[in-house]
Amino acid sequence: MAGTKKISRRELIKKGGLALSVLALPLTSFLNFSEMTDNKDFDVIIIGGSYSGLSAAMALGRALRNVLIIDSGLPCNRQTPHSHNFITQDGEKPGVIAEKAKEQVLKYDTVKFLTDLAVNAAKTDKGFTITTQSGKVFSAGKLVFATGLKDKMLNINGFSECWGITVLHCPYCHGYEVKNQKTGIFAKGYGAFHLARLISNWTKELTIFTNGKSELTKEQTDEIKRHNIAIVEKEITSLNHKDGVVEEIIFSDNSTFQLEVIYSRPPFEQHCKIPELLGCELTEQGLIKVDAFQETTVDDVFACGDNTNPLRSVSYAISTGNNTGVFLNNAMAEEDFLQ
Repeated sequence: MAGTKKISRRELIKKGGLALSVLALPLTSFLNFSEMTDNKDFDVIIIGGSYSGLSAAMALGRALRNVLIIDSGLPCNRQTPHSHNFITQDGEKPGVIAEKAKEQVLKYDTVKFLTDLAVNAAKTDKGFTITTQSGKVFSAGKLVFATGLKDKMLNINGFSECWGITVLHCPYCHGYEVKNQKTGIFAKGYGAFHLARLISNWTKELTIFTNGKSELTKEQTDEIKRHNIAIVEKEITSLNHKDGVVEEIIFSDNSTFQLEVIYSRPPFEQHCKIPELLGCELTEQGLIKVDAFQETTVDDVFACGDNTNPLRSVSYAISTGNNTGVFLNNAMAEEDFLQ
């Protein structure tokens, strides 16, 4: 419009009244690029094609936006045998949920999926370019990062093999299935205290393993012992297990401790470094900083799912993904209307 002052998209989205649409659908997908068109230019490119990314893609696909999802095919829950605490899908295998999601998302012909690894991004006059490991280059006006987090496995033999099977991060996701079992907590300081209070609701056969000197305060230690929860400060060398099912802890002095399940929250890092390369800020926890509309600190770059929030819940990831798709489409509609 002649004489109309251009308003930034960030100002538009924050001025506009957005209706929330939180659709709890499990979404993931796999499609070879050979099945796609030769189009290299999209409205939106979504990096990460698990629950959150595909949830965003469904909202955008239903809004007739041309979307490309790029995913490496390595979801963080790939070792987890069942998904829980997710209404309509409770107890289902993640792979089954993914297959159902593929069928649903790919019904929208404006959504394309590429199994590849995004390795670089660059800002352009019209938006962004994304380069993949295979050398393909795509462009889009907007980006969404739904790339999740990468857990740093503890330096304990057998830990990574048991991760997601009997070494668990979330009692809300798995606590019911292992209730009343002989359970360990791998943590040192406040994390051990927090998990002890929380998990004691699911089992009373509970022991804390600090893998070295405890960092619990005297008050925390006294409170834990008052509830008959033992604290073991021996260094751990390995977990004896069968196909990820833990049987016992082996300590550096060759002593052992039999148990059936372990809770641990190891440190994590961003699974994808591209947001930081583009200038997206991280929080003190190492999560991508987003506003109420899932936009990062870089204009036209959004993020959703585990990489923005420590809850690590399938249902939450799907919710933020759907919201991101709605917020982003609303912003694009307002921009288009000013053309």
